[in-house]
Amino acid sequence: MKILITGGTGFVGTQLTSRLVDDNHEVTILTRQLKGAKEASPAVSYLEGDPTKKGPWQQAIKNHDAVINLAGASIFSKWTKKQKKTILESRVSTTQNIVEGIPSNSKKPFTLLSTSAVGYYGFCGDEELTEDSPPGDDFLANICKEWEAEALKAKDKGVRVVITRFGIVMGEKGGALNQLVPLFKRYVGGRIGSGKQWFSWVNIKDLAEAFAFLLKHPEISGPVNVCSPNPVRNKDLAKALGKALHKPSFMPAPGFIIKLVLGEFGSVILKGQRVIPRRLLDSGFVFQYADIDSTLQQSVGQQI
Repeated sequence: MKILITGGTGFVGTQLTSRLVDDNHEVTILTRQLKGAKEASPAVSYLEGDPTKKGPWQQAIKNHDAVINLAGASIFSKWTKKQKKTILESRVSTTQNIVEGIPSNSKKPFTLLSTSAVGYYGFCGDEELTEDSPPGDDFLANICKEWEAEALKAKDKGVRVVITRFGIVMGEKGGALNQLVPLFKRYVGGRIGSGKQWFSWVNIKDLAEAFAFLLKHPEISGPVNVCSPNPVRNKDLAKALGKALHKPSFMPAPGFIIKLVLGEFGSVILKGQRVIPRRLLDSGFVFQYADIDSTLQQSVGQQI
C-alpha cells in the first residue's frame, strides 16, 4: 500500500514508519519543511506541506491507498486559553483538510486511520472502559469528540475510517518516559497524588504492530482502543519504573503541586482512566508487551 502520514517525523510516526516499511508499504511523510528531512529508506518519501492549512499536499492524497493522521499539538503542557485553542485547532483543522483531500467514492478502497486518545472517555474511577463506553465531558474528552467527528465525515466518501484511541505511549527515547526517567535518575521519582488513579498505556512497538494489524484487516472500522490490556495504577507504574532503573520510587508528587504547576491539565495526571482494548483483543491481536514490567525493561533497562 501507499500510505501518507501526517505527524510522521515525531516519536510515534518514526517508529510506525519503520514498521510499515517492514511490511513493504510505501510511506510518504508530510512535513512542514523538506530541509533537514532524513531519508529513512528508499520506501520513504517526503512531501512538504502544513496539514493545518489547505494546500497542494491535499492533491497528493488521491495517489495513496491510506492516510494515517498523527498530527496535533502536544497536550503535555499547562492549558492556557491560547494553548487550548492550539490543541483543538491543530487536530480539527488537520483532520478537516485530510478529509477534504480524499477523493469521493474512489474505485479503489481507501482507509483513514485517525488518531484520538483514551481521554475520550473522561474520568470514570475504577470502571473498565471499552470502545462502547460513552464519552466524557471535560476539555480533553470534548476535543476527542470533535476530532473524531471530523474524521468520521470521510465515511460519506466511501472511506473506511478507524479511530485509534491511544493510551500513553511508552518507549525508548520518547513519549512519557522522557519525562519520567530523569526524575527517577535524580532520586525524586514516585507516585503522583494518591497513586490510585489508573494509567492506560501502550508500548510503542505494540502500537506500531496494531497499526500494521489494522491495515491488514479491512473489516475493522470505527473506534479502536490502542492500549495495553493491563492498565496499572499510578503507584504501580512508579514502583515498576523504579525497579527497571534500580532507583527508589518513594518520593510522591502531592496533588496540589501538580494542580499548581499544570493547572487544568493536572486533572489528566491525577484522575486517569482504566481502558481496555476490547476490539483489538476480540479481533485476535496479540500484545507482545502487555504488562508494565516487560515494557519498562524493554524501554529503559538499557538506560541504567
